[in-house]
Amino acid sequence: MISNFIILNILRGDIRTKAFLLILLFIAIIVPLLNIYVPAGSFFHLTDYHISLFGKYLTYGLLALSLDLIWGYCGILSLGHGAFFALGGYCIGIHFMREIGPRGVYGDPILPDFMVFLNWSDLPLAWYGFDSFSYTLLMIIIVPGLLAFIFGWFAFKSRVNGVYFSIITQAMTYALMLAFFQNDFGFGGNNGLTDFKDVLGFSLQHHTTKIFLFLLSVLALAIGYLVSNSLVNSHSGVVLKGIRDQEDRLRFLGYRVENYKLCAFVVSAMLAGIAGALYVPQVGIINPGEFAPLKSIEVVVWVALGGRGTLFGAILGGVIVNLAKSYFTVNFPEIWLYFLGGLFVLVTLFLPNGLVGVIKKIFVFIKNKKEKSF
Repeated sequence: MISNFIILNILRGDIRTKAFLLILLFIAIIVPLLNIYVPAGSFFHLTDYHISLFGKYLTYGLLALSLDLIWGYCGILSLGHGAFFALGGYCIGIHFMREIGPRGVYGDPILPDFMVFLNWSDLPLAWYGFDSFSYTLLMIIIVPGLLAFIFGWFAFKSRVNGVYFSIITQAMTYALMLAFFQNDFGFGGNNGLTDFKDVLGFSLQHHTTKIFLFLLSVLALAIGYLVSNSLVNSHSGVVLKGIRDQEDRLRFLGYRVENYKLCAFVVSAMLAGIAGALYVPQVGIINPGEFAPLKSIEVVVWVALGGRGTLFGAILGGVIVNLAKSYFTVNFPEIWLYFLGGLFVLVTLFLPNGLVGVIKKIFVFIKNKKEKSF
């Protein structure tokens, strides 16, 4: 079913979609090859750490894509998208903790180590069912989607728009961060969830598992892009763009704009949740810090840098900014935040259409130059 969906969308897709999928296919092939077949001493060898690192970048690309779907095409600026990302991560993290069983430090077959340490006697109700992998997969989609549905229902029905919506989404993720920091909330408190052992019986530390998770991230990003591209190029996508540009006019024409906005918001949250679920096994931890408002603001910077309302640009921005972050936080940790802030100001003032806008201008310039030469 998924393969048929991908093939159908590739055949129907424009040149940009085909080019993007080809790039992903190239990445999916070359990265594992550089890890498996290139000698460890070679400059081109990629270690297991790099495999997980690149996989993490791809999950950030999917997170940026999810925000671009509502900000770039519907005009909804969410400053709380990190909440959906973190909830997806906690869902898979709870499953990993349940899978540890008696292999924990305290040897309890049911309770995770931190619950035993805190003298918990029973497993919290929210943890029930997460010993099943299929149930966990459902929750990765349902939990962020349900939160987005409830939150969006009240916000959009109340016609909360613009900066007011941005503020309350930031308040939402901040409230969740404070809740998850509490030890009695049942999700590991400040330390979060970590020390994961395996997934479906396969060790998370084995290089084959790391490669599989990387490839799964590539696949998720491809499907997420195709789903988003199909949505924005459908009739509903046209309505979403109309809401972005002239919401009052669409209301006057009889459209229930709140329903369209709610649908886009829920789909976006689900994509963010999937990104979080793929992020956690590749970094080995999930904690309340992922709910921090700054994390969500960073996602806005990624999308703005890459190019809002382009899908591909958002992914590009997410990957490039985090590549830069990995470099600067190691070599210049004291100036990283200044670099990020300066980057956002630079893009806002001089690159309103992001990197994709610059690339388009270059192609137009080359095309015009060729036409003049004939």
